[in-house]
Amino acid sequence: MPGNGSGAPGRNFGEEGGRLTYGAYLRLPTLLEQQVLESDPPARDELLFITIHQVYELWFKLLLHELGEIRRAMIDDEVWLARHLFRRVHAVERVLIDQIQVLETMTPQDFMAFREKLAPASGFQSVQFREMEFLSGHKDPGFVKRFRGLTDDERERLDRRLAEPTLWDAFVMLLRRRGLAAGDDDEIRESLVTVAHDRDRYDDLWQLSEDLLTHDEMAALWRQRHVQMVERQIGTKSGTGGSTGAPYLRSRLDLRYYPLLWELRTLL
Repeated sequence: MPGNGSGAPGRNFGEEGGRLTYGAYLRLPTLLEQQVLESDPPARDELLFITIHQVYELWFKLLLHELGEIRRAMIDDEVWLARHLFRRVHAVERVLIDQIQVLETMTPQDFMAFREKLAPASGFQSVQFREMEFLSGHKDPGFVKRFRGLTDDERERLDRRLAEPTLWDAFVMLLRRRGLAAGDDDEIRESLVTVAHDRDRYDDLWQLSEDLLTHDEMAALWRQRHVQMVERQIGTKSGTGGSTGAPYLRSRLDLRYYPLLWELRTLL
């Protein structure tokens, strides 16, 4: 067995590198072929637009994975793991917000050079983003009915998200497991006040509720930055997917996943 240079048996990464390369492991040839421009002649900033949105979808995929693990951890009473994964989720969400400034380097004139090629595609149609909303706690069956461009697989994914427990459901289960009343919103409010005032017994639940609130806050900040970016690019023009554009996005700025956690501040 080859050694590791210290006399002890180990893995020879030089030889293994001949079998699996960086590019092969990450499927880079396939990945880098996906940025296909629709404009002809090629618009200068279309590559930027496509790349940014594909990167968003990759982050969404990771967030769905991590949020699903957080839900499972809460259901299994592994609060430490849920909190650890929330730190990762929050870090990614901050990247999503910061990433908007890269897109804002594109001028409205440069966007208009290829915008008509997008119709009827729109960010409104991001199935993964809707999955994150459903999983986080904001279930909107109307979206599935309104969106006619869904594939069978996408419709099945969204229907599954509508049927399965949310992060809030998992947190409420955890409250009950700890002996706290959580039969309705009034009982949950009282239990949250108990958690907040008895940190000696319930500090892990308090910290977890703060993690949920940060997730909610990051989503709100992303929506706010997103609508500002859209207004900067197209003003009040209608969206390419048939939405009203910025006015529709502004109508969602007050959306909150966990209103009881926000109300708790008033009760303390």
